[in-house]
Amino acid sequence: MSEVTTTDLYEVTMALSYLREEMRAPATFSLFVRDLPPGRGFLVAAGLEPALDHLARFRVGDADLEEFTTALRRPVANLAPLRGLSFDGEVRAVPEGRLVLAGEPLLEVTAPLPQAQLVETCLLSLLCHQTAVASKAARCVLAADGRPLVDFSLRRTHGPGAGMQAARLCALVGFAGTSNVAAACRYGIPAAGTMAHSYVECFPSEERAFRAFARTHPGPVTFLVDTYDTGRGVATAARVLADLGLAEGCAIRLDSGDLGALARQARATLDAAGLAAVRIIASGGLDEYGVDRLVRAGAPIDAYAVGTKVGTASDAPYLDAAYKLVEYDGKPVMKLSSAKITSPGPKQVFRGQGLRDVIRLANEEPREGTEPLLRTVMRGGPPDTLAAARARFEADLSAVPEAARAIESPAAPVSAMSARLTALTAVVRHRIAVRAATTA
Repeated sequence: MSEVTTTDLYEVTMALSYLREEMRAPATFSLFVRDLPPGRGFLVAAGLEPALDHLARFRVGDADLEEFTTALRRPVANLAPLRGLSFDGEVRAVPEGRLVLAGEPLLEVTAPLPQAQLVETCLLSLLCHQTAVASKAARCVLAADGRPLVDFSLRRTHGPGAGMQAARLCALVGFAGTSNVAAACRYGIPAAGTMAHSYVECFPSEERAFRAFARTHPGPVTFLVDTYDTGRGVATAARVLADLGLAEGCAIRLDSGDLGALARQARATLDAAGLAAVRIIASGGLDEYGVDRLVRAGAPIDAYAVGTKVGTASDAPYLDAAYKLVEYDGKPVMKLSSAKITSPGPKQVFRGQGLRDVIRLANEEPREGTEPLLRTVMRGGPPDTLAAARARFEADLSAVPEAARAIESPAAPVSAMSARLTALTAVVRHRIAVRAATTA
């Protein structure tokens, strides 16, 4: 099935009306997040590459038209103006991996009005979900303070597709690996995993289970040690590893209980057995808050596996995002609804040191010492890479103010508006007020 029909019905009814009214002039829509969710000091722009793929494939074919007619319960001939509609507009966007703030455009689309309208739903869905997950994962990177992180989210995400996205986004912000085999192969991410409690339960003893696992996987192994009693499990793992002469690259995994206390006990047991090289991995309901507490407490944990709460962005699973018309047929427009006021005109974000951002009109010149965030991205150039996005993320993260990096109660920087944008907003607001008064 084509992705064209993965849209809200009102996008179809509006696009059809525009076509019948010959309203095909260029329109610019801006996609932005109104307010950051609680507990976020910044967002990580993500989802652009899949969004561009969607736009490149976008074309209303006969099968799509049939689906639209079924949804609208109207004859095919009535929807004929939609046939063959494709996207040939321009996209300006913040590249993946860059940090953004509230009110800043993640993406702006300029295209004939029916095209720009019909792609709204998918663009919001692709960018918002992925930006939310990438931002959650980025906070885990901050909390881990240099310790490796592994994505374990696939089994708990909202469907396999979301699991693929989560693995990619975690890699984008610096995770060391993923349990998701398909994502590892598709995106070139190291695959990582251990064993389940069910594996241990299938054997007469933990020792038999560990030895069998090591026979099948003669390289570095990781033993899950908390199926029955964690202390005995660690001791058994230490004995097996020592007997087999394994240490370098090997690990044990703690998945439940007081992870800090258990890690200290496990470290003592492993060191006493001469296994100082064996690492301790912790998992089990962790996100940035849990990782942060363990790191600050000095728990001897070498790596963290995070899953459910990160792959679902559990504490902020959605973004208050909008896709709003800011210019049509060369005229700036804006919305004045209470608490949802927008600013008119195509825009650019100019960034100074320390995420000191100013939102300006797209045709304004940059101030010295600033750089523009939005780039023109749909011109047939080479696709972006995960490595490039990760490099952009690392560069931006290094410049984030300490208050915005905080895990508990971060303080997000606030963008300023340029004088020209502020003046244009006032002019358009006045024009709308005058028009409303004369037509009342």
